[in-house]
Amino acid sequence: MTTNTVRAVVDALIAATNAFDAAAALSWFTPDAVMNDPSTGHRFDGHAGIRDYVERYFIGYHTVTRFLSIESISETRARARVDFTGDFGHEIGLLDISVNADGLITRIDADLE
Repeated sequence: MTTNTVRAVVDALIAATNAFDAAAALSWFTPDAVMNDPSTGHRFDGHAGIRDYVERYFIGYHTVTRFLSIESISETRARARVDFTGDFGHEIGLLDISVNADGLITRIDADLE
């Protein structure tokens, strides 16, 4: 697995959330994936939790994400820097993304700069 592989997953996830398509976004996560986002005060577990996250914070706030950069941490992990705009205003975020051998997301740890 390479940074380009993780970048392709990041791009697909951004495309799905920008289209406000929760089902498409979920297709990039393993069933037991974790979305940890301290800015929301919550951790979201599995498809049900991640669907709630996408619906609440992307669809609900009309969030549009723009890719800025990516840094490889390991073969299966990278940190993407993204630009978020929506009903909440504007934020720059960091997404520490782990993927499995099939290219599915197993965990995202999100943070704001």
